[in-house]
Amino acid sequence: HDHPIPRLGGLAIFVGFMISVLLFAEIDRPLRGILLGSCLIVAVGVVDDSHPLGAGVKFILQIVAALIAVWHGVIIQTIANPFPFSGTPYWDFGVMAVPITVIWIVAITNAVNLIDGLDGLACGVSTISSMTLLVIALVVSEGNVAILMAALAGACIGFLPYNLNPAKIFMGDTGSLFLGGAVCGLAFALDVPLVLILVGIIYILETLSDILQVGYFKLTHGKRIFRMAPLHHHLELGGWSEVKLFCVFSGVTLLACVLAFLGVMGR
Repeated sequence: HDHPIPRLGGLAIFVGFMISVLLFAEIDRPLRGILLGSCLIVAVGVVDDSHPLGAGVKFILQIVAALIAVWHGVIIQTIANPFPFSGTPYWDFGVMAVPITVIWIVAITNAVNLIDGLDGLACGVSTISSMTLLVIALVVSEGNVAILMAALAGACIGFLPYNLNPAKIFMGDTGSLFLGGAVCGLAFALDVPLVLILVGIIYILETLSDILQVGYFKLTHGKRIFRMAPLHHHLELGGWSEVKLFCVFSGVTLLACVLAFLGVMGR
């Protein structure tokens, strides 16, 4: 950039969210775990944005944040069987429930961090995702979770005008890590953790592109699948403008969110 741009904008998202939650929401044990884990994630982001931390340190602290949520009862114990004719309606993870939950939370948290490489992208996609979870919460009469989703969506909407191209302020790791952890944790609170496969389709595609790029690079001693990873950089180098990328990725997210909503309503 040709001039300095503030990069702790994620604090504005976090503080706006927390003030709303503390004023209007009822904090039960699982929600307390989500909020405490989010506080740790934000602290990690603030330090990393000011004095970059090593990847290993960040990864360990993200696991600790996920374990805080798990200890408070945020856990994937069972999921609906994706094979309807197998005779078993649900899969029970048993002793694997804790590690699977931790891996899922850490993966989604980092996936949002990956897409924060383009003006407005992480904030825009997270706005659509949180609005979808808000509507689901209202439809299934989870009023308290709806308050949290409304707080998250409102914080994103308030920040978005300052983050759209050309960005006046960046959310930094503070914001992207917080959004990932919050969206994932609140999907758990709604008891629909796997809906993130659709609601967070852009998160997942961007992460997969990064994994494929690194893996292929190592296996082929320097060859690449994409011009650059994650995916939005590949498309950017192919001539896509930041505005076009924002619009297309937001549109894909919106379509996937509609499908997610229809899927949840059809359960």
